[in-house]
Amino acid sequence: MNDAVTPFRVGLSEAVVDDLRERLRRTRWPEPGTAGGWSQGTPLAWVRELCRYWLEDYDFAAAQERLNRFPQFRTAIDGLDICFVHVRSPHPGAVPLLLTHGWPGSVVEFGKVIGPLSDPVAHGGDAADAFHVVCPTLPGFGFSGKPAEPGWDLSRIADAWDQLMNRLGYPHYGAQGGDWGARVTIELARRHPASLAGIHLNMVPAVPAPGTEGDDLTDRERDALQALARHRGQGQGYVAIQSTRPQSIGYGLVDSPAALAAWIGEKYQAWSDNDGDPSSVFTPEEMLDNIMLYWLPAAGASAARIYWETAGKLAVDPVTVPAGCSIFPREFYRPSRRWAQRVFPELRYWNELGKGGHFAALEQPEAFTGEVRAAFRAFR
Repeated sequence: MNDAVTPFRVGLSEAVVDDLRERLRRTRWPEPGTAGGWSQGTPLAWVRELCRYWLEDYDFAAAQERLNRFPQFRTAIDGLDICFVHVRSPHPGAVPLLLTHGWPGSVVEFGKVIGPLSDPVAHGGDAADAFHVVCPTLPGFGFSGKPAEPGWDLSRIADAWDQLMNRLGYPHYGAQGGDWGARVTIELARRHPASLAGIHLNMVPAVPAPGTEGDDLTDRERDALQALARHRGQGQGYVAIQSTRPQSIGYGLVDSPAALAAWIGEKYQAWSDNDGDPSSVFTPEEMLDNIMLYWLPAAGASAARIYWETAGKLAVDPVTVPAGCSIFPREFYRPSRRWAQRVFPELRYWNELGKGGHFAALEQPEAFTGEVRAAFRAFR
């Protein structure tokens, strides 16, 4: 068995950049929506401006440096190449920490927190809070391999992540995640509890026990259920498509940079803590660097398939490892502590924050870093 771990770098050749620019120039735009704002999806003016920036102002050489600013590697696990960032802490006693992204995210989300987590002293923190940071790219996403057959569900990903950490010399580690990263982290805790020092989640998929939705709810719990109902009723069209017909939507996402920018950009607006405009939270570079990790490897279809692979397979068994949960106010799952306690009986850390959304590490990096540190202090 080949356990080799080899260095990896993202490359942006002149031919790739020229092709992208030509596609942006030749975009065939639809007319504006018939309703205002974002109610019918990404507004024409907003996505045209993002694509104009991508074509005219985005510095591809600088982007290549940003995408390669942390050490990246590739290794084969269960027949698939897995790409990952690995930053070892300079501090003795650092805890190995696995950070897993989701959709439509990537390892770009962690760019502001890897430094503070791995070297807290250099960022005004305490060496006792240091982590060796590992950020793998999900199968089918970014520059990880694209599965050629069905079967890469959450269980298989969790097993691969545990194998990766062991291969790197980390038999005992912590795990953190949001979005699909939260689901993978939960599955990892269920399947490999002895490997884990604890888990931290910034998306907590917990709801009231069946049949108790109307019983003795607090005002905050009612608000949380209403927000989740709005998300399920108005904001899950992408789930219906990607969990049933990922191949069909994939043609547009792989062929058209404008389609990809509109599909992902809509989630920046819907899920972040903004005043209606995601540009108030994210710079164009932050949005486009993430989109580039879908465009460059043509991962629009392969990344969408995680929804197909997991449709109807989300487990509800309790997680027995120590857990910490951070609830950001614009996350679409905002459970109460008592709901979370049903899923995480070993809940050691809980905090409800005043600002931030689904892309917590990118939106609120200082708060996110503080939450991870506080959770793992509670596990000691």
